[in-house]
Amino acid sequence: MQDRPESKEHPAQEPHHPKVGGLLNKLRAAVLGANDGIVSTAGLVVGVAAASPGNTPAILTAGTAGILSGAVSMAVGEYVSVSTQRDTEKALIAKERAELDHSPEAEFRELVGLYEGMGLAPETAHQVATELSAHDPLATHLRVELGIDAEELTSPWAAALASAVAFTLGAVLPVLAVVLAPEAIRIPVTFGVVVIALALTGFSSAKLGGASISRAILRVIIGGVIGMAVTYIVGGLLGANLAG
Repeated sequence: MQDRPESKEHPAQEPHHPKVGGLLNKLRAAVLGANDGIVSTAGLVVGVAAASPGNTPAILTAGTAGILSGAVSMAVGEYVSVSTQRDTEKALIAKERAELDHSPEAEFRELVGLYEGMGLAPETAHQVATELSAHDPLATHLRVELGIDAEELTSPWAAALASAVAFTLGAVLPVLAVVLAPEAIRIPVTFGVVVIALALTGFSSAKLGGASISRAILRVIIGGVIGMAVTYIVGGLLGANLAG
């Protein structure tokens, strides 16, 4: 039998499996974390460079401090957020398990009603609920009622580490650009490196999310350039006042 040709309506790469979708969400979060690192750190080092273009130690110190504080902040925020989500999911799992133990018939009727609400005929909904409940009633109820997979709960520590690493990788780029470039052109070089890096993150996030690539790239570049422009102007004004 020949394989069916791919079509626009049924692309072969569409992620139907839940684990594939979860992986794409993690990759998208990593890309966005790197984007945050690029924009926030670029604004910081450009501002310091505008205030004191020849003071490489000060620029490097500010950039390093920005990387460390940003990575820690991202990691802590992600850990707290995922821990809260995980605790909530565990509580819901325990509640669903107790309901199945105490009133399995009512829970079964509820499951049948949910399948009917999805568009299945009553007889079909009853058959599907019966077959899936015979295999793993708790997993079935969690998936249909709550959209939870008890075997795929996100680890807060893994999320925190991934967030910190992604931010750091993005933040290192503008710091290296501004420190390694000659003093006379370090700010233009940094602007150029940041624009290229933002274009790559915009492209990656659009591809992973299935969004418009050109729009995503334009959006992140405009945001990053505005951020750097503001800090450059402020840094220049502060530097002029201090020099005066």
